[in-house]
Amino acid sequence: MPAGEFCVVCGRTGRPLSDGVCAECAADRTTLVSVPEQVEVVLCPQCGARWSRGRWTRSGASTVLSSEDLEPFLTVHPEVGVRRLRWEERSHRASIRELAGEADVRFRGLERTVPLTLRARVVARTCTDCGRRSGRYYTAVIQLRGEAAPRTRQPKELRRRLDRVWDALWAEARADWRTAVGWREELKEGWDVFFSDTLAARSVARLAKQRFGVGVIESASLFGRKNGVDVYRVTFCLRFPPAVLDAVDRHAGGPPAGALERYP
Repeated sequence: MPAGEFCVVCGRTGRPLSDGVCAECAADRTTLVSVPEQVEVVLCPQCGARWSRGRWTRSGASTVLSSEDLEPFLTVHPEVGVRRLRWEERSHRASIRELAGEADVRFRGLERTVPLTLRARVVARTCTDCGRRSGRYYTAVIQLRGEAAPRTRQPKELRRRLDRVWDALWAEARADWRTAVGWREELKEGWDVFFSDTLAARSVARLAKQRFGVGVIESASLFGRKNGVDVYRVTFCLRFPPAVLDAVDRHAGGPPAGALERYP
């Protein structure tokens, strides 16, 4: 900086200037970070999914507001980098949350902490997946079966052993596969597990094939039409021979865990 140049606001010299103003004075005169006085957050009370940018995300999240929920409402100056954002709930009544926050930012080489206040209105709305599950909507079903029906002499014992198999599968399933499970039905020949997402059901069926070496029989039936396109429901039939069921029992040990009643 040429000798003799000074900040036109504070008069100090020896500091980098932008348009004649030093960084500290510019920071004092600039809105670095701001939030609206009140915002609205839409979440599903059943699974905690958030409605954001036209779609549901973060299924399985907490129903408590977090920095991740509030960050989209920030207005940040183009020269500001937000290092950290934290919020503390000061009070709440009904669906309104009063929050105080702090944003640690960097502006023109300076570190600043900007205080923020916000009122958040929490709107409870059932997400698409939970709505489908409550309405018994499904696109795919996994059939857990033993050997061919004529050889099934003890249905209760077979269901218990297939229950063990599902427990083992569930322990390795991804979270998004789990959230696609709607409900389960107990049948004489085993279990039917209903999914709201065909890709998730297919992934679980492939996991069973890899994990236990069983075959997967896939079939589809026409369910209807949507936007001029045929819509199918897909069935994945998994048959577990006694050797596989014995191995799962030995690995699990102890009395039946009741996995199909606990999950999801």
